Amino acid sequence: MLKAAKLVSASILTLLFLIGITFAQTDPGVQSGNRGTGAALSSVQQNDNPGILSFFNDGLARFQEVEVVSGGTNNGLGPRFNLNQCSACHAQPAIGGTGPATNPQFEAISSGMVNGGTNSIPSFITANGPTREARFPFYFNSNGSPNFNNPNGGVEDLFTVSGRSDAGSCNLQQPSFSAAQQVNNIIFRIPTPVFGAGLLENLDDSTLLTNQANNNNNRLGISGTFNRNGNDGTISRFGWKAQNKSLQIFSGEAYNVEMGISNILFPQDRPLPGEDGGGGSGSTGLPANCLNLSGSGYPEDFSNPNASSNAAVLDDVSAFSNFMRGLAPPQPGGVILNGQQVSQQNISAGGALFSSIGCAQCHNAALGPTQKSQMTGSLSGATVNAYTDLEVHHMGSGLADNVSQGSAGGDQFRTAPLWGLGQRIFLLHDGRTTNLVTAIQDHQGHGSEATTVEQNFSNLSTQQQQQILDFLRSL
Repeated sequence: MLKAAKLVSASILTLLFLIGITFAQTDPGVQSGNRGTGAALSSVQQNDNPGILSFFNDGLARFQEVEVVSGGTNNGLGPRFNLNQCSACHAQPAIGGTGPATNPQFEAISSGMVNGGTNSIPSFITANGPTREARFPFYFNSNGSPNFNNPNGGVEDLFTVSGRSDAGSCNLQQPSFSAAQQVNNIIFRIPTPVFGAGLLENLDDSTLLTNQANNNNNRLGISGTFNRNGNDGTISRFGWKAQNKSLQIFSGEAYNVEMGISNILFPQDRPLPGEDGGGGSGSTGLPANCLNLSGSGYPEDFSNPNASSNAAVLDDVSAFSNFMRGLAPPQPGGVILNGQQVSQQNISAGGALFSSIGCAQCHNAALGPTQKSQMTGSLSGATVNAYTDLEVHHMGSGLADNVSQGSAGGDQFRTAPLWGLGQRIFLLHDGRTTNLVTAIQDHQGHGSEATTVEQNFSNLSTQQQQQILDFLRSL
């Protein structure tokens, strides 16, 4: 009799477990299909400002160019870099997006695509993991421990040109990533998508300030602020901590930091932070045989006054910027969950819940209208359905990376725009997860402004949580 009771009890537990699996909320995952992502703004396609379509297409072409050190068409790579092509890192689900499923950094080094350099692959760069840049939050003491009184935070480029046939005698070592990992003094960032970036750039400060005042009228512990440009004090808005004021600065910095190419905005070869005087005395910058490797002088990227057509006259950074300004924002679409189409009713219910529990307090559904644009009509007077406030918020100890940029501190991040989320693979600033449920849960933590909102999500029924997940993957 006792044995039969145990069998019945075990059967009930098994049934309850299976029921739990059946009704547990599930991230629908990355959605396939064409949502129009990667296309130009409609007014750009119509060439409403004669020549603007040529500017867009020229920028798109340069965004896909493979850079070399010297002796080729696109010179200037290195002496340190994270990859040799803009579009390789910004590829999901189309050019201009974020990191793809197959890591281009792993593929480039393991297949010799970067011309036979002597680089090894860091352990955090994997074949199917996120495309990453690495930073050391703090400089090191002489014994190898982090010096918490000496903040670093600059990008430590993954690879060097050493050993390449086009790099001459330049011989540099990769940063000590394994040592940094052993003492937990390393953080990561993944590429941000740039779809619709021209609309974000064309929002005036007064619109954002009005929006901020409305957002701060809450009882959720949310009180975001803005990162500001150190030169003119205006609101900056690009990058994980909103550290860059404009797409021009965003492009110029990336060209210099991620690919090692000097340009009109950043006209010198870039040493690592520790090579450029950080971390104490004795730094002497890059060695002479690692400077001006292209042999053409500085900056390596500049305007081309003798070129034709008109678009070809621009420097690469300006071309990249025009391409990004002309990119249309992602459009929402349908959602497939477990092979079945999610009803629009469920998606709409999820959107209402997203607002009611407080997610939209930071991830504002709409910003705008934008300023009048001289570039192209679609940038003028547009509502920006980006699901962001462009403010930086304290996200607590769980997400903190201990890196300050501008006025954004170690646990502060720009509210990530959620448009296009339905087709994003890697989530949060460091790509630590591919699961929306985990990403939401990670918003809760000591010191996080989002803790109450995350608790509100946790208190919903499983069905309601699923509706929010379906809504998010529809964006």
